[in-house]
Amino acid sequence: MQDARKTSLFETMPIPRAVLALSVPTVLSSLVMVLYNLADTYFVGMLDNPVQNSAVTLAAPVLLAFNAVNNLFGVGSSSMMSRALGAGDLDTVRRSSAFGFYCALICGALFSLLATVLRAPLLAALGAAGETAAPTLEYLRWTVSFGAAPAILNVVMAYLVRAEGATLHASVGTMSGCLLNIVLDPLFILPWGLDMGAAGAGCATFLSNCAACLYFFVLLFARRGKTCVSLNPALARPKGDIVKGVFGVGVPASIQNLLNVTGMTVLNNFTAAFGPDAIAAMGIAYKISMIPMYIAMGVSQGLMPLVSYNYGAGNVPRLKRAVVFAARISLAFMTVVTAGYFLFSGTLVGLFMKTPAVVAYGTRFLRCMCLAQPFLCLDFLAVGVFQACGLGRYSLIFAVLRKLVLEIPALYVLNYFSPLYGLACAQPVAEAVLAVAAVIILARLFRRMDAEGTPLKHR
Repeated sequence: MQDARKTSLFETMPIPRAVLALSVPTVLSSLVMVLYNLADTYFVGMLDNPVQNSAVTLAAPVLLAFNAVNNLFGVGSSSMMSRALGAGDLDTVRRSSAFGFYCALICGALFSLLATVLRAPLLAALGAAGETAAPTLEYLRWTVSFGAAPAILNVVMAYLVRAEGATLHASVGTMSGCLLNIVLDPLFILPWGLDMGAAGAGCATFLSNCAACLYFFVLLFARRGKTCVSLNPALARPKGDIVKGVFGVGVPASIQNLLNVTGMTVLNNFTAAFGPDAIAAMGIAYKISMIPMYIAMGVSQGLMPLVSYNYGAGNVPRLKRAVVFAARISLAFMTVVTAGYFLFSGTLVGLFMKTPAVVAYGTRFLRCMCLAQPFLCLDFLAVGVFQACGLGRYSLIFAVLRKLVLEIPALYVLNYFSPLYGLACAQPVAEAVLAVAAVIILARLFRRMDAEGTPLKHR
């Protein structure tokens, strides 16, 4: 149940303290998630075999596709829960959490089934052929055929727990699985251990996701009667208002991630034409660029319960102050990171592989990719506000603009004028345009909130 401390955090705590209290655990969790994502690349890279490293890169779009389900039922349900908490409707909070959990479980099982049955066309779509096909298939066997359900559930449960302000517990659950993965990776991948290569990275990921799920199940059992998060199947039965509320935010967020998968698949297919060294370098540069991206995402996700609660309670001034404060700290941090990445890109890429061709490619890729970072933080923050307020239409517009209108066409155009190296410039171009749009739309949204109050009339 809501206790006095949580109510104070949402309603009366000074904005800097409230934002930091919610965001710091989420950012720390995101940093561990970054290490978790880098671990596979790093330890597989220690084999100094571009083919094995390419397998991890080529399989990445499938793992990214998990986020379509995570966002559909994690973001959708958590936004519904926080808004209901702000309005004092605890029954809706419980039903939204149960609905999100069981829908995620079913989708995870379907994901595993489809990826197993359709593995041949899936490999072709990913650009895995010839010598990269076998290690990519083995990596997918562990991470998707066996591991889709636990990978999805541990993220969705973190969203549900975070929705009522328990960001520390959500972060500990996520971090426990990530840290276990980092410990298991060398044991499963390297010759002195089980010597499984890319397949070992997949196996370690599967086991770590199972451990994270176990943490959340134990947490919810220990906190029964003290939490509004429910896994009671009787409460998961669809109700019109809950389905509408969850899907209204979750579907656009899910489409956004499906478009991300499409963009990454197009990028990998373009890069595959230049050989395993280029694929490995693109994967390394992309993973390194994800470090600040996950931090920006952590700030946005940590802020969402505060925005949702005050949106549901009609406290527009507090909502606006929280968003502006988060934007300032995120933008300052990202600007510093961009400068560091640009200056030390070669050193950073060299930490993962020593192959000269891979380092040369990766250095140029990372210098282009890092230019997107200051714009990314504004884009993520805007989408987080849209999702928190139940304005799924806005986040859908941003998703379509980012991938279909800007980034994917830019991949084709830039690769034509600057083969291979132009591919890394597509994201900065797209994010710069979106950042301008984010500032304009948020300013208009806040003016509407001031004029109409909350919830806004959807028009």
